Amino acid sequence: MYVKDVTVQNQVGLHARPATFFIQKANEFKSSIWVEKEERRVNAKSLLGVLSLGIMGGTEIRIIAGGSDEEQAVDELVKLINSGFTEQ
Repeated sequence: MYVKDVTVQNQVGLHARPATFFIQKANEFKSSIWVEKEERRVNAKSLLGVLSLGIMGGTEIRIIAGGSDEEQAVDELVKLINSGFTEQ
């Protein structure tokens, strides 16, 4: 298991478009990945799951991964969140 905490930088949080980018990135990895906010944990590869957390800008979340590429998965997702979901 590989775990990192990160604060969502963009103002709208993980809604609609940013959530879609997040899920697309999560699905690039083989590892099981979860997002945790307070006491709730959801599958990071599920749009409905991520949206159900109601993650707003400034919220601290935890990204947890387990599997062959767990470190890369968490690091890439943290990097995406820290970028504020700016499109490359």
